[in-house]
Amino acid sequence: MSAPSTGFELFTDRSVVAMRVNGELRDLAATVTDGDSVEPVTIDSPDGLSILRHSTAHVMAQAVQSINPEAKLGIGPPITDGFYYDFDVAEPFTPDDLKAIEKAMDRIIRQGQRFVRRVVTEDEARSELASEPYKLELIGLKGHVGEGAGSTDDNESVEVGGAELTIYDNTDPRTGEVIWKDLCRGPHLPNTRMIGNGSALLRNAAAYWRGSEKNKQLQRIYGTAWASKDDLRAYQERQAEALRRDHRRLGSELDLFSFPDEIGSGLAVFHPKGGIIRAEIENYMRERLLAHGYDLVNTPHITKGHLYEISQHLNWYREGMFPPMHLDAEVDADGHVTRQGQDYYLKPMNCPMHNLIFRARGRSYRELPLRLAEFGTVYRYEKSGTLSGLTRVRGLTQDDAHIYVTEDQVKAEIASQLEFVFETLRGYGLSDFYLELSTRDPEKSVGTDAQWEAATETLRQVATESGLELVADPGGAAFYGPKISVQARDAIGRTWQLSTVQLDFNQPELFELEYTAADGSRQQPVMIHRALLGSIERFFAILLEHYAGAFPVWLSPVQVVGIPVAEAYEDYLADVIAELRRRGVRAELDASSDRMAKKIRTHTKDRVPFQLIAGEEDRANGSVSFRFRDGSQENGIPITEAIERITTAIATKAQV
Repeated sequence: MSAPSTGFELFTDRSVVAMRVNGELRDLAATVTDGDSVEPVTIDSPDGLSILRHSTAHVMAQAVQSINPEAKLGIGPPITDGFYYDFDVAEPFTPDDLKAIEKAMDRIIRQGQRFVRRVVTEDEARSELASEPYKLELIGLKGHVGEGAGSTDDNESVEVGGAELTIYDNTDPRTGEVIWKDLCRGPHLPNTRMIGNGSALLRNAAAYWRGSEKNKQLQRIYGTAWASKDDLRAYQERQAEALRRDHRRLGSELDLFSFPDEIGSGLAVFHPKGGIIRAEIENYMRERLLAHGYDLVNTPHITKGHLYEISQHLNWYREGMFPPMHLDAEVDADGHVTRQGQDYYLKPMNCPMHNLIFRARGRSYRELPLRLAEFGTVYRYEKSGTLSGLTRVRGLTQDDAHIYVTEDQVKAEIASQLEFVFETLRGYGLSDFYLELSTRDPEKSVGTDAQWEAATETLRQVATESGLELVADPGGAAFYGPKISVQARDAIGRTWQLSTVQLDFNQPELFELEYTAADGSRQQPVMIHRALLGSIERFFAILLEHYAGAFPVWLSPVQVVGIPVAEAYEDYLADVIAELRRRGVRAELDASSDRMAKKIRTHTKDRVPFQLIAGEEDRANGSVSFRFRDGSQENGIPITEAIERITTAIATKAQV
């Protein structure tokens, strides 16, 4: 048997930055034996990028303390596309501070300092990190990461999540002298030089220690790191494009929606143009629902608390609900309570009310599948720090549906629902999908093992048979059953979770739902939760960013604008606009005093799909000039043809 060797001896490819030994990520300096299963981890792989970003976070923290030795260290985990590190400092960081930190990082990177792992006891760790109070707190959490309010367990685990307590030393490559150290699970790059020139600091922000507002507010610096400078540039270009498409920015520029302070955080109002887009989104959805055998229902925004005691939402979801309103109490003239009041809640979910509709009368197996659908507005008490434009709000309208089926209908119905989802999303212009299967969290679930196993396997089979990529989401299911999520990629490659299909074997039992089977026996239905768009608000934001505000003509708030070359041609174009309106087209005539060139610029900026321009030649020939959003133009189009082209584009939902 050969002697143990290190990763440096096994892998000569310089792109290899770590290794996976028996399934566990390890530094290249770790030793392995003949019996170990060893795989290389390259810097451009997902694991490699995570290690690169974590190592860069350490370099950033070292740079901060080289400039400000009094800065106290929080945590510094890798995150999607980058990393951050939290610091306790006397004054918030400024843009000039970030520039100075980047210069200090560059010096550390060029020095090629080595990352050296050491296993330490708790006493040793406390002695070495005595001046770092936040590290000492994490040491005390060893073995209990994730416990307690506000815990950010995944991020904390990068420091104390392993089987051992370890410290990483940054050492001088020539003398071996320890220059800096940090409590860390690892692994890390072999040396800082491997970070190269593919990193950059992005911004700073305030952040509460361990994510809890009860704790001290720290300063967080965000950064990004990539395997090469070209990859960094590509990322920066993607971020710039995402900023140009930011729905909050476009919502203001295009006058679509706002969040008035007088109403409250996370509560949006839609302006006339936004209201039209929203109505079109909903109208198309309603058409699809009716065509696929759904029944439309409607339920109140508020309910007695007892309903959510039955459904157990008050047990499992209370923190996400608005506080109760105590109503209905009656008091006599002497102040004595003659009738006890009760708590009412703004509804966070529609499903309990749909269960009551199912239960309102006897049901037969002949009625199943029974598909109840609603655009139901619900209210969820999101923390203020988590609110984000229309993508995370406190008042949202779900395109909610609940399908009641017999056990032998489950698989076919789920497959049908998935196909319905794909077809409908394609109608909105989204076509690049993959699936995610969320499975049980044993600590947060109800039902038997057998129920969960059967339901999960059914969903897995349907997802696999769809032919789409299937990604696992262990422990991500709701408390009442597993789910399939449809993930959609937008025009710039970002992924959004949209539709969900969930099995529920809990609520039918809690609400004592029954139907009469073919043999006359009373049976319990299986319940399927299906949200196709997620919420109208969030889907509106996704489409707004996907199209960068240039909606296809059927969704555009203004579909056509008539622009006369001069005032003399206003009446001619007014007749064309009037005919378009009679055909149901959202058309306007720009009869303002602006010059024609300015009108064109204005309506192009407003992303109007079609501009119809007319002058003397057009009036004489009964034609118009078509101008499109990309600046191209077609002249001399007969009016009848122009109207037909516009109405056809709307009717066919063309992606114009």
